[in-house]
Amino acid sequence: MNSYLKYLFIGLILVMGKVGQVSAQGDAELKVFLNEEKTRYIKGTGLAQIWVRYTDFNPGSTVYGTAKENAFDVGLRRVRYQVMGQVTDHIFVYTQFGINSFGSLSGRKPGLFLHDVTAEYAVVPKKLTLGAGLHGWNGTVRYSSSSVGSILGLDLPFIEESTNDITDQFVRKLGVYAKGQLGGLDYRFSVSNPFPVQTALTPVPTLPDGVSNLAYYSTAAPAVNYQGYLMWQFWDKESNQLPYMVGTYLGKKKVLNIGGGFATQDHAMEYRESTQGPKIQQASRQFGLDVFYDAPINSEKGTALTAYAAYIDYDFGPNYLRNGGAINPANGVNSQGTFNGPGNNFPLIGTGNVYYTQFGYLMKKDLLGKLGTLQPYAQLIISDYERVENPFAVYDIGINWLQMSHRSKLSLDYQSRPILVEGDNGKLVSNSTDSRKGMLVLQYQFAF
Repeated sequence: MNSYLKYLFIGLILVMGKVGQVSAQGDAELKVFLNEEKTRYIKGTGLAQIWVRYTDFNPGSTVYGTAKENAFDVGLRRVRYQVMGQVTDHIFVYTQFGINSFGSLSGRKPGLFLHDVTAEYAVVPKKLTLGAGLHGWNGTVRYSSSSVGSILGLDLPFIEESTNDITDQFVRKLGVYAKGQLGGLDYRFSVSNPFPVQTALTPVPTLPDGVSNLAYYSTAAPAVNYQGYLMWQFWDKESNQLPYMVGTYLGKKKVLNIGGGFATQDHAMEYRESTQGPKIQQASRQFGLDVFYDAPINSEKGTALTAYAAYIDYDFGPNYLRNGGAINPANGVNSQGTFNGPGNNFPLIGTGNVYYTQFGYLMKKDLLGKLGTLQPYAQLIISDYERVENPFAVYDIGINWLQMSHRSKLSLDYQSRPILVEGDNGKLVSNSTDSRKGMLVLQYQFAF
């Protein structure tokens, strides 16, 4: 039986199963119970996020050599399917597969790939669980492991996904993990094998000849990656059945959590102190602190507030800095290009400090009658990196139209990003002639 028939067969089983239980957002879910007590089950979920977008391109952007200043495009930000189950009283299994970032410049006919495949054993139920597989039990901060279906803003806080598709598979690695809750303390630790940079689908830049005081990812065999995150829950407890942290509960919980975490990998980076000097290897290290608040304001009206703030200290070696841009609609630059590179790229992850915050306000539940309600939000990244002369900001403002919770959601988002160029002192500075560019995205998300 080929893979597509297998997926169809799984889907038919789930559809034919009993509809039971209630999700975190209060919507029915598809679940097949495996015993009369309904303590064992298999369930499936799906999600898709469709983008309709207008982008002002970075200076000098080209599409296969054709100079372009802007573009309209449509893309699939994410398509995901999950199958999971409590197969015995102690064993829970979880799988997720799908595609990410499929746009007009992507290779055609993308194949579904594995995001997660894990099996875990509850040694002491709720207090200590051990697991292994392709997993997303990451450290550093809350949204190093984000729930894609309950994001507050348009997109994940990818400023917190520092090695995304560099040494991992969309923030997942092959390894073992431990998790649990002890009173108000929620903890997770993992030990994993990072992927070599040579196996990345998009080539990862490595240290060129004649370059000094500028770190790159090492081509040496990767060392083990250690990660951990601890969180103190003052009010309602969050579920830790899956690694991915909820973005907004839409007033269904009263949550106040403070957390902190780390991630480290020996000789992950390399650089030279002088242009002809030997390669020096060093570890990648990151440490973070954050606070998450999500609670109803008026339970009768259904209003709620979501707020989050994080501080992250990244150390990837001297002057390390990497660009990023979701579903980039351009693939080259001409002589007018800047450090940002093509399309919607901007400096994303680097050695230095990052401050990230987001706020969202859920308006009353009957604001639009049977058509749902609205949730305006704002997000801000302030990055203070070694390679950039002054801190710079990326911000988003937007609004969610929640037609059926997160199950049917339309989002409109405007993002503003800086344009950086090489300064006279070797540091990156704001481009004086064209300092910022914007991107407007309309996204529809459906989930089941």
